[in-house]
Amino acid sequence: MNLRAMVVLLAVTAATPSPSELRSPGAPPEIRYFRYERPIAGATARAGQTCVVMDAGVFAHAAPGLTDVRLYRGTTETPFVIREAAPVEQKQREVAPLNLGRKGAHTTFEAAMPEGRYSDVELDVTAKNFIATVAVTGSHTEGGREGTELGMFTIFDLSGQKLGRSTVLHLPESDFRYLYFAITGPLKPEDVAGLSVERVPAKQTYVTVADTNRVVEKGRETTVQFKVPANVPVERVEFVVGAEPKNFSRDVTVQVEPEAAPKQTDGETEPPAPVESSGNLLRLHATQDGKRIDEEHLAVGTPWVEFGGLGSAWTVMIDNGDDAPLVITDVRLQMAERKLCFDAAAGASYALFLGDPALEAPRYDYARLFVADADAAQATLGPEESNPEYEARPDARAFTERHPGLLWAALILVVVLLGVVALRTAKETKAEGKTG
Repeated sequence: MNLRAMVVLLAVTAATPSPSELRSPGAPPEIRYFRYERPIAGATARAGQTCVVMDAGVFAHAAPGLTDVRLYRGTTETPFVIREAAPVEQKQREVAPLNLGRKGAHTTFEAAMPEGRYSDVELDVTAKNFIATVAVTGSHTEGGREGTELGMFTIFDLSGQKLGRSTVLHLPESDFRYLYFAITGPLKPEDVAGLSVERVPAKQTYVTVADTNRVVEKGRETTVQFKVPANVPVERVEFVVGAEPKNFSRDVTVQVEPEAAPKQTDGETEPPAPVESSGNLLRLHATQDGKRIDEEHLAVGTPWVEFGGLGSAWTVMIDNGDDAPLVITDVRLQMAERKLCFDAAAGASYALFLGDPALEAPRYDYARLFVADADAAQATLGPEESNPEYEARPDARAFTERHPGLLWAALILVVVLLGVVALRTAKETKAEGKTG
């Protein structure tokens, strides 16, 4: 083989993908490639639909999005579905007031509500320093002549007394297409800008991700800090506050930042930016102007922050102003409950396996056709254990991905050989010219 043919062959070889580069994506699950397993207790009580609550440990050791979680009965993969109870979004739907005006001593208006079930309704009131009561009637027909009384509710703004503000009406769960409001108090029609409504989840429950009673008092702030593993969702912060003071309103700031990432050699990757959110803690049990007020909000919502596989540091700060710090007995980071549901066979043993990032999310007919059973059996996850059969999955990446240095060496060699060929050709051409 002459030198030119060798150079061409090397160039073609370096540019040709290996068979592994042409393979179809997705690796099959095998028990031996999972790092961790969690036995499921109580799944054999009876046959039929069974559900188990996923805790923070599953998220911490599974791939993002739980794509590598698998359920096995012995050595047989069992289909499942993960049901997520997503938190209610604040002000999910804005509704404009209709026929806003005065009727006698009352400010009145109507609202055409969105379809579906809802509970809390928040009035958008622009006035400050007031106490008022709101009578609410619901109806499925416009006009409300055959309405259902939903109750009397107190709204207030006592910011002048540093006791906070609440314009939320805690309605019983309803699906009326029309609501009718009559406000008694100092509010005028121009003080009402509209309302917002929150839809009702099937049942909102939370799972504690981390909790502590270690707080630091510094200046006017009470500070609490947490470390959260990568991929673990956090969607609210709940506070357990002592009986005193009886009434308070404190602003809360939550700062979330990624833990330090490994240094980048190329200098191109920037760390994710920190995220900040805020809320308010309120406790108010009092009678003002002859109206009874009972409000407690001891949790604040937080956005779920993902930092590309990095853990996160959480700093929760309570602004006490000039008041004495609250007596905080516990602070809890919480995520909305997620349940893994499957059809259990009586007398069978099941285990959850995770920790194989090569896997893609499973696709089961069971998940697509799933219908929740109100009487589903409730099982529990056992403690995490190392999989005794674990072995590292063979590296299925392309040869050039596993050995990038060899690819560069081959390309450099090709360039050098091309230079040699070019130089040799030039000399031969020059020599032929002389002899000619």
